[in-house]
Amino acid sequence: MIEVGLIIARFLHYLATTALAGLSLFPLYAYAGAEPEALGHWRTRLFLWTASAALLSGLCWFAFAVANMSGSMRDLVDMETMWAVVHDTGFGHVWTLRMLLAVLTVGMTAWGLRSKVAAHHQKWMMPLLAAVLLASLAGTGHAQIEEGWAGVIHVVADAAHLLAAGAWLGGLIPLALILYRYLGTDLNVGPKDMDRILMRFSGIGYVAVTALIGSGLVNCWFLVGSFSGLLGTPYGQILLGKLALFGGMLALAVANRFWLVPSMRMVRTDAAEELARSSARLRNHVLGEQVLGWAVLLTVSILGTMQPAAGP
Repeated sequence: MIEVGLIIARFLHYLATTALAGLSLFPLYAYAGAEPEALGHWRTRLFLWTASAALLSGLCWFAFAVANMSGSMRDLVDMETMWAVVHDTGFGHVWTLRMLLAVLTVGMTAWGLRSKVAAHHQKWMMPLLAAVLLASLAGTGHAQIEEGWAGVIHVVADAAHLLAAGAWLGGLIPLALILYRYLGTDLNVGPKDMDRILMRFSGIGYVAVTALIGSGLVNCWFLVGSFSGLLGTPYGQILLGKLALFGGMLALAVANRFWLVPSMRMVRTDAAEELARSSARLRNHVLGEQVLGWAVLLTVSILGTMQPAAGP
């Protein structure tokens, strides 16, 4: 029961933190000019809910981690046990700082909804907070096994892996909304603007995929170590499932870039029905990427509770 709760808490926290990173980074590259006001307001409100979810799921993760270390949920009311985890473990130190960062993120976002001055500062503050919150997860997992330069390389690779996942998977959320509503006047986004947004997102996608593959190979070297570990251990077999899901995401992204997006360009701008159909097809592919991405995060949540294949 404790292990299941830990996996669920990890999964929800990964969902929230990747969404935070994607939502905050999207305006930095997606638009030639200012972000459409309606989308910006919607995105800020969603950011507040997502930041709150990151905080709550992070606290749940900590609670189940403590229970997993001690072997009983009853130890959550034992202040001596709680203090020992917070004060005497690397996980406790990193997690305390992360939860303080999550509280700051929630507070800054709520302030931004009430103040135009705060909203202006959020343009650079929120991407930084979200990126640090996501990347700092590298300090809590299997990357802590190695010591010295090997440990540094593993942590950096893990952080790069997380940030790339956030930019791609989290960025799919505002992209899906724009595809759903861009033909309406409330977003002030026309077909030409949509084409530019899609091309910019594709550019970020190339960078994210390259970073995911490169950092994934480094992580695989540290955590699996050999083909026998990949094929002959439960950890390696679940990792293969993760790679298959990633392959599905990549296939959908390639279809979007080289089939659906070019087909949208060929549609006349005054052909509203055809534009709507093309947008719906692309949106369904984007949602498919999102669902596969969530499945990837679930496998990551499971793998984080398992002994690596390269372990003793």
